[in-house]
Amino acid sequence: MAHILVLEAFYGGSHKQLLDVILKDLHQNEYDLYTLPAKKWHWCARMSALHFASQIPFSHQFRTLFTSSVLNLAELIGLRPDLAGCHKIVYFHENQLCYPVRETKARDVQYGVNQLTTGVCSDLALFSSRYNMHSFLDSIQSFLNIVPNMKFAGLREKIAAKCEVLHFPIAFPQIPRRVLAAVEKPLHLIWPHRWEHDKNPEQMVEALLALQDKGVDFRVSILGERFKTVPACFDKLTDRLPGKLVNFGPLPKDEYYQTLLAGDVVLSTALHEFYGVAMLEAVHCGCVPMAPNRLVYPELYPKDKLFNTTAQLVKQLYNWCRNRALFEKHRKTFFNGFTLDHYSADVLVPKFVEHLKQFHSIDRNRSL
Repeated sequence: MAHILVLEAFYGGSHKQLLDVILKDLHQNEYDLYTLPAKKWHWCARMSALHFASQIPFSHQFRTLFTSSVLNLAELIGLRPDLAGCHKIVYFHENQLCYPVRETKARDVQYGVNQLTTGVCSDLALFSSRYNMHSFLDSIQSFLNIVPNMKFAGLREKIAAKCEVLHFPIAFPQIPRRVLAAVEKPLHLIWPHRWEHDKNPEQMVEALLALQDKGVDFRVSILGERFKTVPACFDKLTDRLPGKLVNFGPLPKDEYYQTLLAGDVVLSTALHEFYGVAMLEAVHCGCVPMAPNRLVYPELYPKDKLFNTTAQLVKQLYNWCRNRALFEKHRKTFFNGFTLDHYSADVLVPKFVEHLKQFHSIDRNRSL
């Protein structure tokens, strides 16, 4: 009978990708996996504890419980106290205390509350990056300050004692890699992000139009998941960038990787990013990153691949577009000094598995 209970309340995208790569290193008899489809995130965050409480068998031998922070772990343990004795591990792909909203009054604080109570209830809270962890911990007090008539002494310290950084593992050997060679074609820019406001497509479009106004030639692929509501800045973009838009929308995985292999620069303009799998995959495929000097990016990339303003981004892209040889020199220097080993599944998955099997050492300590 399985000793590891794995729960995922939003089984899609990077959440599914994480479990797929970790669970390959476990025998199927070692774990039971319960999931919900990656649809209607808000309902998953609010109701998944009640759902899973009725799905998990009462006859079990679970010693470890692993979940993402979409699930309200405290609610689940309240509904299923038989799971309280498990070694409870939560993975924070992101944190709701720092999620950007268009207006502060529009923030639904319940999702932040869920993650706070989950952190308190957990035995180990794993974060995808140092920025993710520190921004969560450093936002706890200001988040709690909005609560009237209540005090929460020592909550940050209580959660911080359980926190560790464990990067999201990327299976790089399964992703093709380009053999770098100098070419003469126009620079190909890649923007591989969700079409939502937190990825700030407006700044990207502003930069592309400014670059076009400077008279240099380039190509651009705007990839990533799109939704029913398309950002207004994308309206008639094909006409506004004549001859330059190579791809506009999501692609099948094989075509997506081929596009990354054909790309030269991968761009981010995000307002919300705690790790950035798409950027790291593109870098693996040979693209040079250009990202904002904020969020997780200073943790991942060197200073000369970060920008503070749109003007700085446009200036760098302009110099590369008009001088391909200069760009290739930059690319060679970048890849000579940059490694993706820290984010590789080969390095990280054994650390996840060690945590999942921590109950073995706990059992030994209890028997002494």
